[in-house]
Amino acid sequence: MSERFVVVPVDGGVGVAGEGEHLDAVVADPTPDAGGSCSSAGGTEEEKEAGEDSVFEPQDPNAVVPILEYNREPNKYGDGVPKENSPFINNTDNDKGNSYDGTNMALFEEEMDSNPMVSSLLNKLANYTNLTQGAQEHEEAEDDEGPKKKAVKSPQMGTFMGVYLPCLQNILGVILFLRLTWIVGTAGILESLAIVGLCCSCTMLTAISMSAIATNGVVPAGGSYYMISRSLGPEFGGAVGLCFYLGTTFAGSMYILGTIEILLTYIVPKAAIFVAEKKEDEAGALLNNMRVYGTCCLALMAVVVFVGVKYVNKLALVFLACVILSILAIYAGVIKTIFEPPDFPVCMLGNRTLQNHNFDRCLKTEVIDNVTVPTKLWKLFCDGPELNATCNDFFVNNNVTSLQGIPGLTSGVISENMWSDYGPLGMLVESKTLSSVGGSDPAQDIYMPYVVNDITTFFTLLVGIYFPSVTGIMAGSNRSGDLRDAQKSIPIGTILAIVTTSIIYITCVVLFGACIEGVLLRDKFGDSVKGNLVIGTLSWPSPWVIVIGSFFSCCGAGLQSLTGAPRLLQAIARDGIVPFLQVFGHGKANGEPTWALLLTAGICEIGILIASLDAVAPILSMFFLMCYLFVNLACAVQTLLRTPNWRPRFKYYHWALSFLGMSLCLALMFISSWYYAIVAMAIASCIYKYIEYRGAEKEWGDGIRGLSLNAARYALIRLEEAPPHTKNWRPQLLVLLNLDSDQGVKHPRLLSLTTQLKAGKGLTIVGNVLEGTYLTKEAEAKRAEQNIKSSMSTERTKGFCHVVVSSNLRDGFSHLIQSAGLGGMKHNTVLMAWPGTWRQSNDPQSWKNFIETVRETTAAHHALLVAKNVDSFPTNQDRLGEGTIDVWWVVHDGGMLMLLPFLLRQHKVWRKCKMRIFTVAQMDDNSIQMKKDLQMFLYHLRLDAEVEVVEMHDNDISAFTYEKTLVMEQRSQMLKQMQLSRTEREREIQSITDESRSSIRRKNQGAAQSSNLTQQSSMMEDTQEDEAQLIHDRNTASHATINDKTESGPERVHMTWTKDKLFTERNRNRECNANVAVRDLFNMKPEWESLNQSNVRRMHTAVKLNEVVVNKSQGAHLVLLNMPGPPKNRGGDENYMEFLEVLLEGLNRVLLVRGGGREVITIYS
Repeated sequence: MSERFVVVPVDGGVGVAGEGEHLDAVVADPTPDAGGSCSSAGGTEEEKEAGEDSVFEPQDPNAVVPILEYNREPNKYGDGVPKENSPFINNTDNDKGNSYDGTNMALFEEEMDSNPMVSSLLNKLANYTNLTQGAQEHEEAEDDEGPKKKAVKSPQMGTFMGVYLPCLQNILGVILFLRLTWIVGTAGILESLAIVGLCCSCTMLTAISMSAIATNGVVPAGGSYYMISRSLGPEFGGAVGLCFYLGTTFAGSMYILGTIEILLTYIVPKAAIFVAEKKEDEAGALLNNMRVYGTCCLALMAVVVFVGVKYVNKLALVFLACVILSILAIYAGVIKTIFEPPDFPVCMLGNRTLQNHNFDRCLKTEVIDNVTVPTKLWKLFCDGPELNATCNDFFVNNNVTSLQGIPGLTSGVISENMWSDYGPLGMLVESKTLSSVGGSDPAQDIYMPYVVNDITTFFTLLVGIYFPSVTGIMAGSNRSGDLRDAQKSIPIGTILAIVTTSIIYITCVVLFGACIEGVLLRDKFGDSVKGNLVIGTLSWPSPWVIVIGSFFSCCGAGLQSLTGAPRLLQAIARDGIVPFLQVFGHGKANGEPTWALLLTAGICEIGILIASLDAVAPILSMFFLMCYLFVNLACAVQTLLRTPNWRPRFKYYHWALSFLGMSLCLALMFISSWYYAIVAMAIASCIYKYIEYRGAEKEWGDGIRGLSLNAARYALIRLEEAPPHTKNWRPQLLVLLNLDSDQGVKHPRLLSLTTQLKAGKGLTIVGNVLEGTYLTKEAEAKRAEQNIKSSMSTERTKGFCHVVVSSNLRDGFSHLIQSAGLGGMKHNTVLMAWPGTWRQSNDPQSWKNFIETVRETTAAHHALLVAKNVDSFPTNQDRLGEGTIDVWWVVHDGGMLMLLPFLLRQHKVWRKCKMRIFTVAQMDDNSIQMKKDLQMFLYHLRLDAEVEVVEMHDNDISAFTYEKTLVMEQRSQMLKQMQLSRTEREREIQSITDESRSSIRRKNQGAAQSSNLTQQSSMMEDTQEDEAQLIHDRNTASHATINDKTESGPERVHMTWTKDKLFTERNRNRECNANVAVRDLFNMKPEWESLNQSNVRRMHTAVKLNEVVVNKSQGAHLVLLNMPGPPKNRGGDENYMEFLEVLLEGLNRVLLVRGGGREVITIYS
C-alpha cells in the first residue's frame, strides 16, 4: 500500500521545526520486556474525556511533540496499564491546553483541540519513537516523585540481530540435542521426516498469519499476547494469553530437566544422589535425581532472574554462540565421517545391544599369558568368575560382536534406518542385521545389562515430544520495540528463521539416519557407547563440544523462559481482564514482576516433579499449539471480515492458509495427546467463560466483535423475511422506565420483573424519555443511559438501553414505540409501571401520557403489560414459597394471559407457585361445561393449572356504584374548573363540596330505607357479575384481530373464539345492557339523574369484578387481569383511570395485560 502525502506550507500556520531545532522526546521510563518475554500489553482503559484523547497542538509552534509514545507510567488507578487514548497518538502532558493562533484556517479554529492540522500530525509522525523493550530498563529504579525522565534513543536493531537470531536461538534447543537421534531411530527416516514436516508446516503457516497481524499497525510491548487479545478480544486474549504463559512456564521446566539430564548423564554421572543398586531401579533413581537437582536449579535460576535480568540478557549472546557452534560441530562431524569415521564400537550379544558401563572389552573371555580368563562381561551374565559357572542361556548360545556405532555417511546404513521400530516399555533394542540363537526368559532379561526402551513408543507420542523443538517463533514479535522497522523485520526474520531451522532439522534427520547405526540411534541415553551423548559421538572435534554447548543452551533457554513468563503474566494482569490475577500485576519498585515470578517458579516446579522430559514435552506442546491455533484464527477472521482497519504491510497471506494452519494445530493437538488436548481446551474454555462472566469490559476493536456484527447483520436480514410463527412467539419487551430528578431508576423492580419474564431469552429494550432538546440534554441523556445500564446489570437484565430526548414526553414514548429495535429484532410487547400517584399529581399530563401510551401500543398492534404496585414485586434474590399466580381470563386476547404465568414459572423466583385460571360465566352459560372445555383447552396447551368458573348474575346497580360515579364526575368537574381564575376556582370548589356533602346526607337516608332490599340480595353478591365494558372490550379485541388478519393477508391463526360465538355473544350483551338500562330507570335517585349512564355501567362492571377478584385472589402472589381499553372519546380519559383504580382496589401485585391482536399460543406442535 503506497500513500503520497503533499505538505503545503501555510503562512501563519503551525511552524515546523527547523534543522537543528529537533527536541529530544522526554518520556517516562518504560517498564520493558525481557528478551523473549511478553510485557505489559497496553490495553485500552475507559476512554478519557473528549478533550483529553485528541491530538493537541504544541505550546511552542516550533517544538516537535513525538507521537506514538507508549507512556508506561502507572495510571491513576495504580495498575500501570498504558492507555491507548487515541487510535494512533498517545498524548503527553505537554500537549494539553494548547491553542491555535493562525488566521488562514480560522474556519476550523474551534476544532483544533480535537482535530489537529495535517502538518502538525505529519510532523509528529516523522518523530515517532517506539520505546525499547529491553529488560535492562527494569534495573533503573524509579524516584519517589515519579519515573525518571530520559531521552529515548531510536532503536537500532535490524532483521538479523533483532528477529532472526533470537528466533533461531529459541527454536533450536534441547530436543535437537537430546531426543532427535532417538526419534530418528525409533520412527525411521521417513516417519521422522513426516513429523518434522508436519510441525514445521504448522509453524510456517502460523508465522505467515503472525506476520500479517504484526504488520497491521504497531505491536507494542506484549508481543503475541497483545496480537491475539487485540485481534480476538479480551475473552480469547485472556484464555490464549494464559495458555501461552503456561506453555512458556512448562518450557522452562523442560529446559531445566534437559540441563539436569545432560549434567547427570553425560557430564558428572557420579554426582547422582540416588544410586540404583539393581538395574530395574535405575529409572526411578534417575527421576528422583532429576527432581532434586531440578528443584535446586530452578531456585538458582529464579534468584538470578530476581536479582538482575540484565545479566541474563548479556549472557544471551553466549548461549546463542553455544547453539550455533554445536550445530556447526555436527555438520563438521558428518563431513569427517566420509573420510575417517570416529571409533565408537557398540557391543552386541547376538542381536541385542549391551550397556557398555561396567566392562571395557566386548569379549566373553580373553587369553592372558596363554590362560583363558573370563572378562567383566562374563561376570555380568554368569554366577561367578569361573569358566564353569552357570550363565544366562542367551549369553551361552550367542556370540559377542562389536558394531561400529558411526559407520559413516557412505556406509549405506541409511537403508536400514528408513523404517520405524516402535515397541512397548522394556522392549530390547535389537539390531535388524544380526541374528540370534535361542531365547531366554523375559523375566530375567530386565536384570541383564541390555539397552531397553524406557517408554512405550508410537508415532503420536513422538509428535508430542518433538513439537517443542519448533516453538519459539514468537521471539521476534516479542522484541518488536527494539527493531528499527518492526513491520519489515518481523515477517522476514521469522520466516527465514523457520526456513533455516526446518532445513537444519530435515538435514539432521537424514544425516543421522545415514551416519549412525540403528541400535545406537534407538539408545536414548548412549548407554552402549559408555554413556556418551549419541549426537556427541557424531560431532567434531570432540563429543564435549556438543555436551557443553547443549548444556549452556538449555541453561540459557530456561533462564529466558523464567524471564519471559512472569512478564507475560504481568501483562495479562495489568490489562485487568482477569480479576483474580490483579495481584500479579505488581512488582518491585523498578517494575520487576516479583509475584508473577513466584507463581511461575511454583508452576515450573510441577513440571520438574514430573521429572521426565518425555512427559513434560507434550504438555507444553498443547499450550503452544493452542496459542498458534488462535493466531491463525485471528488472521483468518480479520481477513474474511475485511474490516477497514485490516491493512497488513505483509501481503503474502490468505485466509485459506490461516484456516489450514488452524486445522493443522488442532490435528497436532489430538495427534500428540488427545487427553492433554481436552484438558488444555477445558482450561482455556474455563478461563474464557470466567472472563466473559467476571472480567472487565474491554473494547479493543477485536475481530470476534466484527464477526458478531456480521453474524447479527445476516441474522437480522433473515429475520425480516417473514413474521414469526405463533410457535416461535415470545414477548420481546420494550420496558418504559421512569427516572427521578437525579437520573436514577425510579422502579428497579420493573427490571427484576423483566428478568424473571425473559430468563435471558429474546429481546429486551429498556427505554426512557427526557424532555427537552438533544443539544442541551446530551450530558443528561448519557448519564441516564449509564444509570439504566448499571441498574440492568444489578438486576441481571440482559438487553439494550435506549434514551430518547424529545420536546415532550408523549412524543418521545411514541417515537420509542414506533422505532425501537432493528429489522426483525423489534419489540412486540410494552411493559410499564402503573402511575400510582396520578391522583395526587397537579399535572394532568402524567396520566394523559399513560393513556396515550396505551393507545399507541394498541395502534401499533403491540401487547401491553402494566404492573401495579411494582415496588412490591419480588427481586431476583427472593424465592416465593407455596402460592398461586391467578389469571382472570375475561376476554380472549390471543393467549397472552396463559403464556405469561408459564414464562414466569421458568424463573426460580416463581418456580414454586401454582397457576390458577378464573373465567367469568354469564347468565346463559353452562358453567360446568365451560370448566370442562377450559380444562381440555389447557391440556392441549400443555399447561398445568387449576380452573375455576365464576358465575356473575345480573342484579341491580347498587347505590355504592352510583356514589362512586358521582364522586368521580365531581372530581373531574373540579379539575376542569382548576383552569379558571383563582377566585372563580375557589367559588366553584366550594359549591362542589357543598353539593357533595348534601348528596352524602341524602345517601345515608336512602341507605336506611333500602336496607331490607340489600339484605335480600346479599347471598347473590358473593359471585357478582361483570357487565358492559369488559365484555365490550372482548368483542372489540376479537373484532380487531379479525380485521388485522384480513388486512395483512392470509395467515393461519389458532383461535378458540369462533365468529359465530362472537356474534352470539355480542347480541346477548346488547340485550343484557338494554335490560340493565331499563331496570336502572326504576332505581334512580333524584341526585343521580344527571349522571352519565355509560359511566355508571362501567363503574358497575369495575366494582363487581373487583369484589369477585378480591374475594378469590387477595392472597395470590400475582394477579393477571385483562386490561380494558381506553375510551375512544378522549373526554372520558380521567374517568378511565378511575375505573381502573376501582377495578384494582385491594389487590397487591397486579399485572394488567392487553393483547396485541394476534395469537401467541397454540395447541399445535
